Amino acid sequence: MTTNPEEQAPTPDEAAEVFEDSQQQEATPADADAETTTDAAEAEAAQSAEPAANDDIEAQLAERTEDLQRVTAEYANFRRRTERDRAAVIDTAKGSVLTELLPILDDLGLAAQHGDLEGPLKSVNDKLHAVLTKFGVQPFGEAGEAFDPERHEAVQDTSTGDDKVLGLVMRQGYAHGERILRTAMVMISDPAE
Repeated sequence: MTTNPEEQAPTPDEAAEVFEDSQQQEATPADADAETTTDAAEAEAAQSAEPAANDDIEAQLAERTEDLQRVTAEYANFRRRTERDRAAVIDTAKGSVLTELLPILDDLGLAAQHGDLEGPLKSVNDKLHAVLTKFGVQPFGEAGEAFDPERHEAVQDTSTGDDKVLGLVMRQGYAHGERILRTAMVMISDPAE
């Protein structure tokens, strides 16, 4: 059989096409596997990065929440402490003013004992007592009360036993709430039987 040499020899264009097709067929399975592997790796990286980003955001949120709670607690403590300090300053100021009024009260009491408290002076005495009562000033130190060294200043002790009571009260004591403004100056004696 005779063959035509022109039919058997491919043209340069045909040869190039055949070569490219064979290259593509050989490269396609490897490239497809590589692309699949790359896509899978990128998907895994994206999935693993997403929880990491979520964990980071949750950690930041927890930290900010903790900071907010701490600041809120500190502010509440600050307010309580400030209110307590403010109340203590007010109480101290009231006590100072009331303590300064006690000698006037003593003088008015002595005037009442001598019968000199009449007319307008009686009105002043009554008003002063009303104001002091309004502010919570309570007198203490009456004859016959049990002796308390925290509230009474003993000038003389004529008692013989363990039971001690106030005999003579030389100067009345005053308290404002739980605070002693002035102790009572007293003479201690035995209880009357």
